[in-house]
Amino acid sequence: MAEGRPPAEIPDIDEKGGPIDGVPQSSSRRLFVQLLAFGGCTDSGSLVDACCDGGFEGALYEDVNDPRGVALVSFSSDPNHFLDVMRPFLASGPFNGLQPKPEYTMLGRSYTLGYEPDLQEALIDRPRQRILNPDWPWVVWYPLRRSGQFEQLDAAKQREILMEHGRIGISFGAGDYAHDVRLACHGLDKHDNDFVIGLVGKDVLPLSKIVQTMRKTQQTSLYLERLGPFFVGRAAWQSPM
Repeated sequence: MAEGRPPAEIPDIDEKGGPIDGVPQSSSRRLFVQLLAFGGCTDSGSLVDACCDGGFEGALYEDVNDPRGVALVSFSSDPNHFLDVMRPFLASGPFNGLQPKPEYTMLGRSYTLGYEPDLQEALIDRPRQRILNPDWPWVVWYPLRRSGQFEQLDAAKQREILMEHGRIGISFGAGDYAHDVRLACHGLDKHDNDFVIGLVGKDVLPLSKIVQTMRKTQQTSLYLERLGPFFVGRAAWQSPM
């Protein structure tokens, strides 16, 4: 350390939750989730069989906008999973013959807003259960990037904007129309997006409607720089919950 220079302050990178008995919660665990899309699939049944024997948790979707398109979501609290498990799995067997669609690749991590009462539920259990719920086979996955203007707002204004967005999500969830998987992807996305959003539900119409409703919020209409591309599909396989 240079003479006279104060010691560097080590950042706290753990996720935070609401206090328990006055003590703030903290967790170093979070769920890493990756979506990979492919074209050229003429037999999704063989992919389902491979996934059943793959030894990982996730979901396989058939692409509603591409009759030969599919996408595979997998997740783990250990990011080495994508290289040690998924990479060799995809490089052999029926996935090896498909054509990757890198424009749909999404990789993110679960995160908290700082007030969650149960960090295990918020960071691990909730996103896992929403992806694997057999009652919610329809999905819309997309990345987004907020504008720099949002980051310059004070914390109170940011909370106000996010609460407007959150109320819509809560209302759609209360009706069992749509449920979200919110992931941060700072530094993990080749297009420099900030977040990956997964919307899951019983049918595709409510997923479209929640996106339409959120167009009117301040966050979407004023503070988003980029949204999409959107992957829309239905589960052909989900690992057991």
